[in-house]
Order: sequence, then structure tokens, then C-alpha cells
Amino acid sequence: MGYTLAIDTSAGTSVALTRSGAPIAEYNDSSNMKHAEGIGAAIADVLAQGGVKAKDVATVVVGRGPAPFTGLRVGIAAAMMFAEGAGAKLFGVVSLDAIALEALSDEAIAAQVAAGVPLLITADARRQEVYWGLYSGLSKSGAPICIEGPGVIKPAALAELMQQRGVQPIEVSATVFATRLSQVFDAQVIDGAASQDVSALYLREPDAVPSPGKKVSG
Repeated sequence: MGYTLAIDTSAGTSVALTRSGAPIAEYNDSSNMKHAEGIGAAIADVLAQGGVKAKDVATVVVGRGPAPFTGLRVGIAAAMMFAEGAGAKLFGVVSLDAIALEALSDEAIAAQVAAGVPLLITADARRQEVYWGLYSGLSKSGAPICIEGPGVIKPAALAELMQQRGVQPIEVSATVFATRLSQVFDAQVIDGAASQDVSALYLREPDAVPSPGKKVSG
């Protein structure tokens, strides 16, 4: 089996090289700025750490967000270009799924979720909002099971929504690690749920919009 390159720029920049789900190399930068300047070097770094050439990568997995417009599109564009250049297959994974997998690797959290307590994954959406997804655990192959979301909402409104649902979830907000993104993909392959949809989950309009231009008087 060939190597998998996983890329996520939904918050910081995370790039990982894996094989059969096992991590080989990973690069993580928590900064949510200058994704475009760092993504090329990050990819080169993990390939060099693994002693792997681009042509050895069979699969590219990219985080689809949800995330703000600018950073997210950098990772998706980089994944598309790398996959095309390397002749690799390209797949997309919801970034919140990777956080859910990381959270459920904690035995205490996993035990509570197994007992019926849902897992609420949140991430900073700026504008005093959060991205969110509600999870009920893992499939038999280990893929996070999202039962509601992803969405974007004010924290107070999210708390009210959970109250309306009659649930008191375990809330986790954490970093997306590309290795986890790759592992989610591997589990989805077994489930027959892997997706080649790499469209960005912005969930709202970008902050920057084109100018309407000058009005021309008649």
C-alpha cells in the first residue's frame, strides 16, 4: 500500500505522512496566519522526514473544514495541486471528525460516550461564533459518527440548542491533527464512506466581498 499525505488548514497548518494508518511524519503549526507561505515547506518537510518522494504518495486527504475562507482554501488548493502532480487519488474529510477521533482516543471520554453521552466538538469560527458537530461515538471500523452538524452558531445559541435536544454533551475544542484526519479516512474506506468531495465547508459568506463598483450617473 502506498503512502497517504494528509493536509488540514482549518485553523493552523497540519500535514502528515502515514502508511496503513501508522504515522510516519507530521508537521504542526498552530498559527492561523500565513498558511499560503508555509504549506509548501510543510509538505516538503514531512516528505523529507519520511524519506519519501512525491511519486510514492498514492492518496491525498484534505480537511474540508468547517473553517474561515482564507486559510481553508489554501490547504484544499495545495492538496489538489499535489494530488494532480503526484498522480495520487484525492479525498476530503470533515475536519471536526479528526478532532472527534482525537477526543475519543481518551478512554474516559470514550467510556462516557459509550454510555450514551453525546460528544460535542467545537472550533473557533471567529465573529464570536463556533463551528460544531455532535457525535455518538465510533463505527466498528473507528470512524466518528456525526449525528448532527457541522454548523456555525453563537455559543449561547448552541447551549440553548443542546438544551432543546435534551442532551448534556461532553464538549471538546481542540487542534486538528493531520494524522487523525488520515486515520478517519482509513476508517471511512472500510465503512465504504470515503468521499472524493473536497469542496470547502465555509458555512457562511467570506469576510471579503467584491466591491459593487462606482455608480455611473446618467
